[in-house]
Amino acid sequence: MKSKFILFTLLLCQLVCSQNTVSYNEPYRPQYHFTPPTKWMNDPNGLVYLNGKYHMFYQYYPDDIVWGPMHWGHSESTDLLHWKQLPIALYPDKLGWIFSGSAVIDKDNTAGFGKNAMITIFTYHNDEIWKAGKKNTESQGIAYSLDEGKTWTKYQNNPVLNNSGEQDFRDPKVFWHQQTSRWIMALAVGDKIKLFSSPNLKTWQEESVFKPTEKSSELGVWECPDLFPMQTTSGEAKWIMIVNHGDKGPNGGSCTRYFIGDFDGKTFIPTQKAKWLDYGTDYYAAVTFSNTPNDKKIILGWMSNWQYATKVPTEIWRGAMTLPRELELVNDKNEYHLNQKMIPQFTGLTKPLFSQNQVATPFEKKEIDLSQSEVMFSFSQPTDAIISLSNTKGEVFTLTIVGNIVVTDRSNSGQTNFQESFAAKPQVMPIQDKITSVQLLLDKSSVEILLNDGKYSMTNLFFPNESYSVLKIITKDQIPLQQLKINAVSRIW
Repeated sequence: MKSKFILFTLLLCQLVCSQNTVSYNEPYRPQYHFTPPTKWMNDPNGLVYLNGKYHMFYQYYPDDIVWGPMHWGHSESTDLLHWKQLPIALYPDKLGWIFSGSAVIDKDNTAGFGKNAMITIFTYHNDEIWKAGKKNTESQGIAYSLDEGKTWTKYQNNPVLNNSGEQDFRDPKVFWHQQTSRWIMALAVGDKIKLFSSPNLKTWQEESVFKPTEKSSELGVWECPDLFPMQTTSGEAKWIMIVNHGDKGPNGGSCTRYFIGDFDGKTFIPTQKAKWLDYGTDYYAAVTFSNTPNDKKIILGWMSNWQYATKVPTEIWRGAMTLPRELELVNDKNEYHLNQKMIPQFTGLTKPLFSQNQVATPFEKKEIDLSQSEVMFSFSQPTDAIISLSNTKGEVFTLTIVGNIVVTDRSNSGQTNFQESFAAKPQVMPIQDKITSVQLLLDKSSVEILLNDGKYSMTNLFFPNESYSVLKIITKDQIPLQQLKINAVSRIW
């Protein structure tokens, strides 16, 4: 026990010391999005709420700014915005590296570790088996904490779910299914999702396989699934299956889509075609928090793309998370879709810089720091428009709304030559109705774009050599803006 305390103290000191050398103000460092103090980060893992705190674990390699043997980094927050960095939660062991997974609160002590134990369910990746050319490289393990995530004990009989021969067998998302009184695990296996059930998180049995009829294998490896129920504002109940894909997204590379359907405790059956959750190239590994107050569905993603994630021009750290978004299920003419909105807490970070009603167009605002800002406006009537962000170096990022498509262009946004496909072509999002409202969340090297109250979403990285300081909005036929607000957003560090 004494040795564990000493080890914990040393790790804590190491973390604090490393944080003291980090300014959180390095070039391109997001100021209100989560980033690790140093080194490599990708997928959010084990998103869970307990006793007033949101816990975010994440894929972390503490020795380099490129991907390597995976650990689980750990941070916590009371508001989903200001994050406190904590010591690494899970380290690789003889069974393998610690790949992605989820976390639950075992309220009824089904696993026998203790009432309200925080339990992580994760993938072991055995790189030695991988290098030997064999397929059974991955299995599922669990670990538990009885002190709200401060210290962790891995289950002595790991793995709890052995590989059955599939090469990609990972990223367990687990939840308690009240109707069957069993834990359900959604697991990405090749180009499909397998569903398992368990009474205690230790013994699992396969229930069904979800594999859509379309040629989904063309989307690359399936990863980071999620499965959860939601209700519309009118009380209609549906189940949502989220799947993240490693390649061939709507604008290239990593991507996230979702299916809406029904689930009976064993089988998920989609009732409409899949939809993309975000059309930008920098929204991946998105999953929801478990055990949230009022069962709100809050989703978080990794803000990057495997095409260039290891090459982006940052030096102290690599990887950022999106802002947490609250999901809303909407039934629009008998077709369901997910709206994504900023969590209400976000307004606490904002401070007005500019506000005006009935704004004539073309509109141009110069000498304004857009590097940490929120830009919101609505049109007095639906119209085509061009929105540009630029700086004195002539670098520009554009958002174009024309007809039934939305287009973003970062070809001249700043540094782009670190990878050939990063700015090779504009990104296109089809839309079903006219755009009436725009929300841009700008943070040093990224923009999250939410249109029509979150019905449409695009997330993009960019790396300008100087902060954008000019906002220009042009509308077709000079249709005025009904309202325009520009807010500064406070840093969270």
